[in-house]
Amino acid sequence: MASIIVRGLDELVKEQLALRAREHGRSMEAEVRDILTRAAGRPHIGVAFMTAAQAIGGADDLVIPERDDVARAADFS
Repeated sequence: MASIIVRGLDELVKEQLALRAREHGRSMEAEVRDILTRAAGRPHIGVAFMTAAQAIGGADDLVIPERDDVARAADFS
């Protein structure tokens, strides 16, 4: 098993992790391990879109409309 050390973690984040660990009835280390394991297993949304586009023949012929709108200042009055 590999180990990592996280330096410079905000105290509030540490407190939130400790709270989540208590809520789940496990150690903070086990909680962080679960969070990291689940996060690492999630697909990257860009890669997922690219894979989906390739599955249907790609998007090379997709017409991208030219943007000709002009940004305007927000009115907060």
